[in-house]
Amino acid sequence: MPALSQNKDTSFLKAQPVAHRGYHDMNNAIWENTISAFQRAIDHGYAIECDLQYTADGVPVVFHDDDMKRLCGVEGDIRVKTVGELGLFSIGNTSDRIPSLSQLLRLVKGRVPLVLELKGRQGDDEGFADSVVDILESYSGPVALMSFDHWLLKDLKALESRFPLGLTAEGARPEEFALHEEAMALGLDFISYHYGHLPNPFISAQRDLGRTVITWTVRDEAAADHTFLHADQMTFEGFEPRPRSTGDLVA
Repeated sequence: MPALSQNKDTSFLKAQPVAHRGYHDMNNAIWENTISAFQRAIDHGYAIECDLQYTADGVPVVFHDDDMKRLCGVEGDIRVKTVGELGLFSIGNTSDRIPSLSQLLRLVKGRVPLVLELKGRQGDDEGFADSVVDILESYSGPVALMSFDHWLLKDLKALESRFPLGLTAEGARPEEFALHEEAMALGLDFISYHYGHLPNPFISAQRDLGRTVITWTVRDEAAADHTFLHADQMTFEGFEPRPRSTGDLVA
């Protein structure tokens, strides 16, 4: 595995719990990946995790699914619409619209860390990584970038941006660990891993090398307890976590 001497500072990822898709209420009144959910996370002092997709006119927007049915109630591929068209769609039964990455940055203004997951579609997303990094270059707050997609991680790494770069992953089998190690060989800075697949030899080795590990997606205190036995911080939703830190629990 590569040395970590060039790794970027990821201490901000450990500082406070990370609200999954913002601090929503499981899509009752405050829906995921909306300005309302992001404002609520800011108000509670939580870091924000959210998903980025790429529009037909080359603009990163904050949205999880490829299809718009679950969140907007209409059939349609988000990637065939422009940012202007997407801004007309309400999320759920709320007044929130699909926000762009630029709108998110104008709201947050560095008040809490951002953990941005790029959700790619290989062959359709040329310029996605460049667009995200370009928009972020004038932003002064703490930001980390991550993806499940190894090809997107390669694109992001090639840009040599100032932002920590991480692998989003899961799995408990040796063949899965081998694929994860291929991604980490790019020189990544952190990992976001499914808490239910911890502990495992891959994550233990990465932590021994000094890499930050956060988990996804924690939905109760028992899962939070498990996270802090084996990782540095959690990405959570559906409850208000009690304050804690790595080392609170003993295995």
